[in-house]
Parts: sequence; C-alpha cells; structure tokens
Amino acid sequence: MTKPQTLSESAGQACVATKAAAAGAAVPDDVRAQIERLKREQDAVILAHYYVPPEVQTVADHVGDSFALARMAVDLPQQTIVLCGVEFMGESAKLLNPTKRVLLPEPAADCPMAHMVRKADVDAARAEYGDDLAVVCYVNSTARIKTWSDVCVTSSNAVKICGELPQRNLLFIPDQNLGRYVAEQLPDKHVILNKGYCPRHMMIDRAQVEALELAHPDASVLAHPECTEEVLGEADYIGSTKGIIEFAASHPEVSEFIVLTVVGVVAELRRLRSDATFYFPATTPTCVNMAMVTLPKLLACLSDPTGHEVEVPGELAPDAKLPLERMLDYAAR
Repeated sequence: MTKPQTLSESAGQACVATKAAAAGAAVPDDVRAQIERLKREQDAVILAHYYVPPEVQTVADHVGDSFALARMAVDLPQQTIVLCGVEFMGESAKLLNPTKRVLLPEPAADCPMAHMVRKADVDAARAEYGDDLAVVCYVNSTARIKTWSDVCVTSSNAVKICGELPQRNLLFIPDQNLGRYVAEQLPDKHVILNKGYCPRHMMIDRAQVEALELAHPDASVLAHPECTEEVLGEADYIGSTKGIIEFAASHPEVSEFIVLTVVGVVAELRRLRSDATFYFPATTPTCVNMAMVTLPKLLACLSDPTGHEVEVPGELAPDAKLPLERMLDYAAR
C-alpha cells in the first residue's frame, strides 16, 4: 500500500459497485417545476450535504460538505436557507445567518456524535492546562457544545487550523478518530482525545476493506478521517468528503476506487467519474439520519415551513457563533 496522502494534499462482496452512465437521480419535471416555484415564493435556496439521498442532491442549488455549506450560506442573497442535512448543520447555518430563516426538511434528523461530549471533561481540561489549552470543536456538534469551545473545525480544515493555533494543548471534541488523525499530522501539538465517534464511520471494518483490496488490487482506497486508525492504515488517500470526491475526479488514470465513507457520496462520485467503478464495504456505511431527508419532505418544507424553522436559544447564540466565525477566519488565512 502506498503512503497515504492527507487532508492537506488536495474476495469480499461490495455493497455498491457502480459504473454509472448518467449523473444524478431522475426527478419528474413537474416536481422540479414545483420546487422552483416554491423557491421563488419563499425566496429560498436549497443546500444539500453529499450524504442525503441522490434525488435531493439533484434538485439542490448547491451540494457540499459541512464546511462548504456553512461558508456558502453566509454569502447567499436569499433570505430563506433550506438545509438538507442534519440538525447541527441547520444550527450552524442559523448561527452564521441570524437574520435569515433556516429550514430543515426533517427536523428530527440528528447526528449522534454531535452530543458525545461531557461538560465536565471540558472543564477538567481547562483547569489542568489553563491558557495553554484550546478546545477545538468539530463542527459536527450541537450549539450548546460549541459554546464550550474556542474554535470549530471540519474534516477539510482541521489540520490547518489546529496547526495555526497558538496553544500547544488541544482538547479535540467530539470525534476521537479525527482528533487522533490531527495529532498524527501535528506531532508538536499535544492533542487530548474525547470518546465521541461517528457510528457510520466507526462500523467500517478493516477485514471488509482488506477483502475488497484483495478482490480489486488496482483500486485506490479513499478514507474519511472519521474512520478508525486501523482502517486509515489501509488508505491511499485520507481526506474529507470533498477531498475524496476531488481525489477521484483528479485521477483519471485510476478506474476503480474503494470508498470508506458514507455511501451517499456515490451520487457525486458517479456524476464526476461516470467511467469509474466505486466499491463500498459489504456492511454499507449508511447515515440513517441523512437518509431521512427525502424529496417529499423537502417539498412539504417549502410548501409549509411551519415546524421546520431552526431556532438557536438566545442565551447560546453569541457563544456558539464565535467558534464558527473563528473557523471561517482561520480557513481564509
């Protein structure tokens, strides 16, 4: 296995092995027309994460990872943002756009990892390390957890931002796997790990990956840093969802890829590389929460926003917004 490229460099049964002939998912013309009409009426723009169902991605105005969507929402002129993703994404969009209306097609779509932090652990680290500690919060976290933090990061900018922080000691919350990966890239930093994890990436099994490698020896292995350390050891490239997509798009000489992240990303991979074949582990990494964001729910949300609007409690908003703004500032440097 070749040495993995990183975030800073832009005979198993495969559950998905697709050589796509067409991009996107078919959406009836009348449904598209209805969505366009409702968008005009609501002054709305539709943002979708790569992990939601392909038909939702197809009708979205913009598709991206969590960082791209957070950054984009700030600059869009529309006064209504329809965020096709999970709850923490809607909260982030609202925090960065307090005067805009932010809607979630499925308000119950949550991220288990977003809750996996204990305030007592944060307080203990601050007491031990004092001013030489930065609490680095993965954007996959609740607004309340963000208030305990100094700066947010995403999988696409975590190494860059952590490397530029003046503090040597970093408490990385909530994801232990991304935190461990950051620590490996920044040996001069002392990274304290939290016990949180993404259930979908944690379930990716090294034995299934090795089986795919044996079955497809010419395939490049692309892995998200939320995967476990032993799974990342099998990767040719480690990067964010966007990084994985860009790697596949920029390597036309490779025609087979083993993809170690949530299967929803295959829609964009197919669109950009219709000539390539993509393999996922036999135990399909499916985000059940992202899968809840369906086209009928998007239509219902646009037709009647009642019950879909995101609100962040006023007592949380200022302190939760600050680490997000710091993330955007560091990322722009």
